Amino acid sequence: EVVNKIVQLLHHTEHAQTALIDEELVEWKHRQQTACIGGPPNACLDQLQNWFTIVAESLQQVRQQLKKLEELEQKFTYESDPITKNKQVLQDRTHNLFKQLIQSSFVVERQPCMPTHPQRPLVLKTGVQFTVKLRLLVKLPELNYNLKVKVLFDKFRKFNILGTSTKVMNMEESTNGSLAAEFRHLQLKEQKNAGTRTNEGPLIVTEELHSLSFETQLCQPGLVIDLETTSLPIVVISNVSQLPSGWASILWFNMLSTDPKNLSFFLSPPCAKWSKLSEVLSWQFSSVTKRGLNADQLSMLGEKLLGQTSGGSHDGLIPWTRFCKENINDKNFPFWLWIEGILELIKKHLLCLWNDGCIMGFISKERERALLKDQNPGTFLLRFSESSREGAITFTWVEGSQNGKSLQFHSVEPYTKKELSAVTFPDIIRNYKVMAAENIPENPLRFLYPDIPKDNAFGKYYSRPKEAPEPMDLDGPKGNGYIKTELISVSEVHPSRLQSPENLLPMSPEEFDEVSRMVGPAEIDTVVRIR
Repeated sequence: EVVNKIVQLLHHTEHAQTALIDEELVEWKHRQQTACIGGPPNACLDQLQNWFTIVAESLQQVRQQLKKLEELEQKFTYESDPITKNKQVLQDRTHNLFKQLIQSSFVVERQPCMPTHPQRPLVLKTGVQFTVKLRLLVKLPELNYNLKVKVLFDKFRKFNILGTSTKVMNMEESTNGSLAAEFRHLQLKEQKNAGTRTNEGPLIVTEELHSLSFETQLCQPGLVIDLETTSLPIVVISNVSQLPSGWASILWFNMLSTDPKNLSFFLSPPCAKWSKLSEVLSWQFSSVTKRGLNADQLSMLGEKLLGQTSGGSHDGLIPWTRFCKENINDKNFPFWLWIEGILELIKKHLLCLWNDGCIMGFISKERERALLKDQNPGTFLLRFSESSREGAITFTWVEGSQNGKSLQFHSVEPYTKKELSAVTFPDIIRNYKVMAAENIPENPLRFLYPDIPKDNAFGKYYSRPKEAPEPMDLDGPKGNGYIKTELISVSEVHPSRLQSPENLLPMSPEEFDEVSRMVGPAEIDTVVRIR
């Protein structure tokens, strides 16, 4: 009867263990891949650890029961004794199940990542520290401080691993008490012969995939199990300028492959369906801001990659070269580097405006005019330049028809990080002027599309004017001899494209004060006399 119960218990255990390893663990690893490239955060491992540990404890109890049965058999046995008949089979089955469970439970909890680039895991730069964390999902007290983990690098290109490359797994380092080992100060240094790179391969550096492997050994009385796990493929770069291309490779691999050992992936990279690539592109924005890309923005990007006739078809296939290597349309840079430049611009200069939804961003010029043509004069929208590799933003406004002329649309020269480092974009919009000779400068921007008053949309981001010293003594001991200035953006247009003086006057007191700061009384009197 005892033997039959053990057989039944092993049957149920095997069924539960198969579901854990082949379904739950596989799903967690897939979610981890997705999270690495900006997708939804991966679920916590604690629940999976609980399940693994329960099964391991059950198998450990079976091993103890079998040992006691063996002791009983040595004291007393008889012909056709079920213990003698089934002992070895049950021991082997229990051993194999426990071995499979332990080996599967050894995982990379946190993939290799440079702390300087937390949103770009799996791209490692030589000479820069990176971290990686291992975890054993079977949490048994007897394993604490009994597993020494060693880090190894693959053989494709030879790198030395600098820093502490061995650590003992313990339950004290982790805040949740899991059995883990975290390597915090590892670095890679390439081995070179005669001053050149070793092992030149068929791929460029940013397409060469490598992996870190981790080895340890579990030793218990009558039980020795070798454990090994590997990281997701990594890209090793030597210059930070290679980071965007390296990250593109990480995106493409983890979007299309689930085999971490497929390091030759880029010898023949598969195409990506637009339905999947569009989701991953949106993650690149939502992972570093509070907003991903909406359907209209993705449609415009789909047309850039697939052509306007496609309409951003979800079934459209995009080759790897089209995404990352070929120049896009008539520009001298590829699609991905253009997106990466815009991401950097948003993170450093436009984050609040992007999060608030003020920036339409990705919109074609044709679509832009279609949206503005039915709006009030002075309505404008913000979009990213399609001609700047480093990322740039511009605004376009509609000017009302007059004197029988049709509507006119004006776009300002795009602003790059150079200009935005000097003046914030909300202040540029606030103080922007158009001006022609003999005319008063005016700000043509009145409503953010569709009808949000400009100051309502951007007012909270305007720089507050500094209080002027009173009185202002240029030659005083605290003065530096200079009158403070303010940078504003001014566009020069032909007088015929400006509104007539009749439309410029009368002004509100606030408008008159601003004009008075820009031009002298004589010019104002001239305009008033014209009226």
